[in-house]
Amino acid sequence: MNRIALSELVILVSAIESTPTPCFMLELPTHVPIDGYMTPQDIHANYIADLYGETYLADDNPPLRKRLVLGALFPGFAVVAIASVAATWFSEHYGMPVILAGLLLGLALNFVSAEQKVHPGLDFCGTVCLRWGIVLLGTQVTAMQIGGLGALAFLGLIGIMSLVMGAGLLGARLSGQTNYAGWLAGGATAICGASAALAIYAVIGRERLNQSQFTLTLVGVALASAVAMSFYPIIAAQLAFTDKQAGFLMGAAVHDVAQALGGGYSFSQSAGETATIVKLSRVALLAPAVTLIGLAIGSSDGRPRSLASRLKLPWFILAFFATVAINSAVAAPAWVAQYGLIASKAMLLFAVTATAMRSRLDLLLSQGTKALFPVILATLTAFVASAAFAWAFL
Repeated sequence: MNRIALSELVILVSAIESTPTPCFMLELPTHVPIDGYMTPQDIHANYIADLYGETYLADDNPPLRKRLVLGALFPGFAVVAIASVAATWFSEHYGMPVILAGLLLGLALNFVSAEQKVHPGLDFCGTVCLRWGIVLLGTQVTAMQIGGLGALAFLGLIGIMSLVMGAGLLGARLSGQTNYAGWLAGGATAICGASAALAIYAVIGRERLNQSQFTLTLVGVALASAVAMSFYPIIAAQLAFTDKQAGFLMGAAVHDVAQALGGGYSFSQSAGETATIVKLSRVALLAPAVTLIGLAIGSSDGRPRSLASRLKLPWFILAFFATVAINSAVAAPAWVAQYGLIASKAMLLFAVTATAMRSRLDLLLSQGTKALFPVILATLTAFVASAAFAWAFL
């Protein structure tokens, strides 16, 4: 009987595992003969010729496949989770916006992306966590809140958002960048900061706008929002704005939700309540805005598509719509909105941190300060337009 030396088999399996091409799955027997040899019958025959793993994947073994998937995701997910916890600690102890802290820590830990085994976890955080974070953002908005803003203020808010998006496109053109960079900067500034940037970038795609430009836009939006939260209440006081005017300014001009509310409540309790309504109305416009941007930029392959296919939204935007509708129709307990906000912020923090880790610093540095120009112009436009509307109509 032909026998295979155990040492030769180990050498063969090691050589196969070292190759980058997917190879067959080999199931070793539970018992090895005492003399150190095994026959071909000792090897699971189903896997011997399974060069690409089809037989193994077809086996009815869900628990094992689940363990393999979780094992592949764990290294990258663990790195992102640790960095996100650190970002939260910095935010709580030093007053830094948590999204900005996550971005900076992710960029500082950029070297971990050189390790291939963290890529599945980083991609999971940058996609799955992003989408569910946007869906859960819908727990914060109801139709009643939007209606409480009033028709005039709501129409003014839409006009301001349109101007801000236009300013982002103008800034991109003046700085020699593509329209995609303008849509990203203008949309993120007009709607709700980092969460809007993540949703818009999912529509634009990496093939049309590199991830380094996206990361730099996130950094610019987070910095601009932090500056706005600090200085807009002071400027509103100097302009002798009423509580309603100041609240509209904070809600309409500050990008991030938490910072818009923080700026409003730092002015007064009444201004904070107004800022909450205005800001959540902007959040409610996330899905329509992403739809319009998708229509404007067209398909990534450049081929013409029908209107129906162009109106097809990503599932997480539809889920956001559904969440807002359910939240408006059903009187949910207060803890739903409370924990929904915590979960949404955590998932978006994971997505931002993972995106920063996957960004190439050499490309990021090559962008230069001109890449921030669309964000700066859109931010200034948001402030001027919001302050002018509040002064003239409120």
